Amino acid sequence: MSAASSQPALSARPEDERLSPGRTVAYGFQHVLTMYGGIIAPPLVMGSAAGMDTAQMGVLVACCLFIGGLATILQTLGIPFFGAQLPLVQGTSFSGVATMIAIMNGGGGMPAVFGAVLAAGAIGIVIAPFFAKLLRFFPPVVTGVVITIIGVSLFPVTADWAMGGTAAGDSYGSMKNIALAAITLVILLALSKSGVAALSRLSILLSIVFGTVVAVFMGMTDFSQVLTGDIFAVPTPFAFGAPVFELSAIISMMIVILVTYTETTADMLAVAEVTGSKVDSRRIANGLRADMLSSTVAPIFNTFTQSAFAQNVGLVAITGVKSRFVVAAGGGILVILGLLPVLGRVIASIPQPVLGGAGIVLFGSVAAAGIRTLAKVKDDNMNMLIIATSLAFGCIPMVKADFYAAFPTWVGTIFQSSISSATIMAVVLNIIFNELTWGKKETSQRSIYKYQLEGLADGDRLIDGKLYDHQGLEVQIISEQPGQAGDRPMPQG
Repeated sequence: MSAASSQPALSARPEDERLSPGRTVAYGFQHVLTMYGGIIAPPLVMGSAAGMDTAQMGVLVACCLFIGGLATILQTLGIPFFGAQLPLVQGTSFSGVATMIAIMNGGGGMPAVFGAVLAAGAIGIVIAPFFAKLLRFFPPVVTGVVITIIGVSLFPVTADWAMGGTAAGDSYGSMKNIALAAITLVILLALSKSGVAALSRLSILLSIVFGTVVAVFMGMTDFSQVLTGDIFAVPTPFAFGAPVFELSAIISMMIVILVTYTETTADMLAVAEVTGSKVDSRRIANGLRADMLSSTVAPIFNTFTQSAFAQNVGLVAITGVKSRFVVAAGGGILVILGLLPVLGRVIASIPQPVLGGAGIVLFGSVAAAGIRTLAKVKDDNMNMLIIATSLAFGCIPMVKADFYAAFPTWVGTIFQSSISSATIMAVVLNIIFNELTWGKKETSQRSIYKYQLEGLADGDRLIDGKLYDHQGLEVQIISEQPGQAGDRPMPQG
């Protein structure tokens, strides 16, 4: 093989990097551990709201893992018109939970929810390219805000995990939980500082493994239920009945789809910033169509809308592993977990404080990437106003969860998401302050007298404060001011 042929192609995309099979699977498993808590939360909430028993909720969780894995493979590997081919993990979106519970409680039950998701997803496939055309309204001042708020909005999640999470009961917030999170964080930092590249890149996975081992000795985890239940199970289509289509429910879910569009677009821009990939409107459209196709298929297999997971963007940033094939491997693992509930129960046994300790670094890395993007923005009052207002607006749902309680339901659905709130405000303010000119043309603050222009001829040029004509001869400049010497104009050379 010649020297030239052994060099990588100059046009190779960073996300197309290929690693050895072992490393690909290991790094992919890190992605699964990072998002596992998030992907199983929506089915647990929906199952509880529907009054399901443990077995039925287990079906919901398995289906979410199965479809999330397929959606991830579609998004990362892609087929014509579907998939952004970026290292993005897909899974069940939490943004639509409130709307879906409202639909379910409206009398239609879970079939009405599945019908609304299916119909809204199908409509979403059609309108995705039109939404992608809005990419020009996402300059660095907007993307920087969005990426930053993605990271900041995940801080309450990691804090909740560190305190024990939903399963902690009376021990929630105990020093024992927080100590376990701190131990995991210290292990992660030590591995990152080790100077060994392999340990540094696997620091998230290894810190979670070692943190879980510590939890065993602290008596904070229990694997006794791992073998309880089915070892292998294939998701059954329409296990909870055929979908029911209600117009009002479909309209409500379309609002959720728009929120999903906004969040997934933000995640695609964020991961592109982290990896150095190029993202245009066509690629955004492919990514959104993949989201919507997955969301359309999801109700058939008893699950809900799919979107990109922001926390995995932080994993890409902290490990430096940009390969989309690594994330595709993670998608394959999710599919296996969906078919092998026993493996899902193993991962579910990892204490949430362990995930909380790792999440501090993961989610902080996302915010840091956003701050780095904002550092590239022109430093002027208008951009500072956009950044300050948008970040504050995005933080409102985090610091005051009931802020939109008195607003119409559709307003709360859109703005209860910190990411959607900040993105919408940043886009609108950027249009107002940087796109619109209000019919005025900017002009220089300098001015000259008209008679000075009339005294010039074609080819005249100013060099080092002296005026020369087209032949290179110096033109005499008269020193009298207007009103003196008869207001004589500058003579031509």
